[in-house]
Amino acid sequence: MEANTSSYKIILGSSSVPRRTILAEMGYKFTIMTADIDEKSIRKESPEELVVALAEAKAEAILRRLSLDDYVNDAEPTLLITCDQVVVYEGLIREKPSSKEEAHQFLKDYSGRHAATVGSVLVTNLKTGFKKGEWDRAEIYFNEIPDETKEKLVEEGITLNMAGGLVIEHPLISPFVKEVAGTMDSVMGLPKALTKRLLKEAL
Repeated sequence: MEANTSSYKIILGSSSVPRRTILAEMGYKFTIMTADIDEKSIRKESPEELVVALAEAKAEAILRRLSLDDYVNDAEPTLLITCDQVVVYEGLIREKPSSKEEAHQFLKDYSGRHAATVGSVLVTNLKTGFKKGEWDRAEIYFNEIPDETKEKLVEEGITLNMAGGLVIEHPLISPFVKEVAGTMDSVMGLPKALTKRLLKEAL
C-alpha cells in the first residue's frame, strides 16, 4: 500500500500533535476528530489491556457522533484511527501528570533510570465495520537529568499533556536519552509500521 489515501479516507481520532505530525510524515491526508471520553473511568490490570480498552472506547465515542449510514454507502471506505499510550515505571502505570509537582517527580524518577511506553493503535473501517488493533512497547534509558532541565521542561507545561510526563523528542530532554529500545514514533504515540499494517488489514 502506497502512502496515499486516493482509494480511502482517514479520520485521526486524536488531538495529539505528535500523532498528527507522524501521520502527515507518512504521507497520509486526514481529518481530525476527538473522543473526549473520561479515561479515568476505564481501568485495567495491565498497561497493554488498558491502552487497548481506551483506544476502543475512543473509537466507540467517535462512532456514536457519526452518521454511519453515510460511510456505509460511500464509494470510498473511511478508516478511523484511535490510539492510547501510558508509561510504565517500575511496574506502575503512569498517565498524564495531574500537576506540575507530579510531572517534576516523574522526571526525577526517570533520571539515570529507565521507563517504557506502551501504546495501542486501533483502525476501524467505517464502511464495513471491521476493526483491528494491537499494542506496541518501547524502552527508554536515561542518563542523569539535571534539576535545571527538569524545572524548565515542567514550567513549559508540555509534560502535563504527555503520558507519564515523557516527551523525549523535546530538545531540552533529548540530550539525556541514553538509548531507546524500540522506535521513536512508538515513543511519540503512533508506531508507523504498525499503523501502516493495520490500515492495510482494515481495507
